[in-house]
Amino acid sequence: MKLFSSNASPYVRKVRVLIREAGLTDRVTEMPTTTTLLQSDPALVAANPLARVPSLSRDDGPTLYDSRVICRYLDMKAGGGFYPEARLWDVLTIEATADGILDSAVTGIAYEKRLRPPEKVMEEWIDGHWAKIARAVKVVNDRWMSHLAGPVDMGQIALGCALGYLDFRHDQYGWRKDCDALADWYAKFAERDAMVATAPA
Repeated sequence: MKLFSSNASPYVRKVRVLIREAGLTDRVTEMPTTTTLLQSDPALVAANPLARVPSLSRDDGPTLYDSRVICRYLDMKAGGGFYPEARLWDVLTIEATADGILDSAVTGIAYEKRLRPPEKVMEEWIDGHWAKIARAVKVVNDRWMSHLAGPVDMGQIALGCALGYLDFRHDQYGWRKDCDALADWYAKFAERDAMVATAPA
């Protein structure tokens, strides 16, 4: 299997962390790819018409894309465990919350600042997306900490990658404010070998 990847993408990082946590490093070859909204990599386009990373090329079927699809597939390949049946809906909800944080952080804030001329950046748009992020982080801190205390699952991986991206691109907003429990959890989770190995440069 070949993973079209980008070191800076938090969606790719989810997959890369899972690969390491699940012991699949010898079965997946990472293919660093340079692709942007304005110029797509031709090899990636051939594999995925949306030209997005992550994309997972398989020998026995069509390319898979979207980090949640790829992670479910790799979890199945590894024998399960990162989407435990007994806690499935909680894990999926935490993963969806983490991906929602990323959606606002990437397309809502980072692209707004990166792709628009400074005079056309809409601060109200950015503020609205940060409000979504801040609410989601606070809800995890207030309601979901007990679910982050068990064995590593995909919800934890997704959340760890989302919080890591906030530090990487949006540290100035200070997501840790009034979220001490989550901040403590993340400090420990970020020390896992798979997280250290995939940290964005």
